[in-house]
Amino acid sequence: MIRAIVAGAGGRMGGRIINMIDADGGIELAAAFERKDAPAVGQDAALIAGLNKATGVIVAENLEAVIGQGDVIIDFTFHEATVNHARTAAKFQRPMVIGTTGLSPDEMGEIKALARVFPCVLAPNMSVGVNLLYGLIEMAARTLGDDYDIEIVEAHHRMKKDAPSGTALQLGRVAAAAVGRDLTEVGVYARHGMIGERSRKEIGIQTVRAGDIVGEHTVLFGGVGERIEITHKASSRDTFAKGAVRAAKWVAGKAPGLYDMQDVLGLK
Repeated sequence: MIRAIVAGAGGRMGGRIINMIDADGGIELAAAFERKDAPAVGQDAALIAGLNKATGVIVAENLEAVIGQGDVIIDFTFHEATVNHARTAAKFQRPMVIGTTGLSPDEMGEIKALARVFPCVLAPNMSVGVNLLYGLIEMAARTLGDDYDIEIVEAHHRMKKDAPSGTALQLGRVAAAAVGRDLTEVGVYARHGMIGERSRKEIGIQTVRAGDIVGEHTVLFGGVGERIEITHKASSRDTFAKGAVRAAKWVAGKAPGLYDMQDVLGLK
């Protein structure tokens, strides 16, 4: 049985991951932790996740206190905290699953370097549907080419801290690569006022933050006389939590290296 350590156990995603671990027969909750000043510290992880049973897994105040108790770490926390957790995972050579978004280029670079000594699955979205969407967008962009404008619209709940979403950025990178562009050069993230005619090369990524939207992404290919829209809508965080649990079971025992959900799902 694979033993999981859940980061951010008192948060929304941490709680759903604990629930999905409980529902899965191939993995068990071995430990959980939060930041030192979090209200969840010292409480039973299963109870604060909404399960109607205590497991005896008490939320610790840092990763090092519990890292010897598990086989794999699952982290959907905050970018700065995640990098610190990755350093600890590398120190103890413990596999890790990272679903945190908002990582800076420097933070991504550090995690990539750390993954030389421990196996790590890092993905901005662990939904099976979204990872299938990447392939559909690549095929559509490659087929339609420069004759179609590419726009991406993403919507999330009002509490989300980073924008655009990691998934929207990855969709932009996938589409850009398929038509021979670099998103860092052609991405347009806001439009206002007299902006002039849209260029052929630009890829727009627009952000909506409202209410309790779990996650919606639409990629629009606009041509003359027709428009193609491909949309993914998540109605529950469980889709991400299930993907994370699947990734945790997959990465346990793997060789050191940086992996993504395409590896986990066998889509490469």
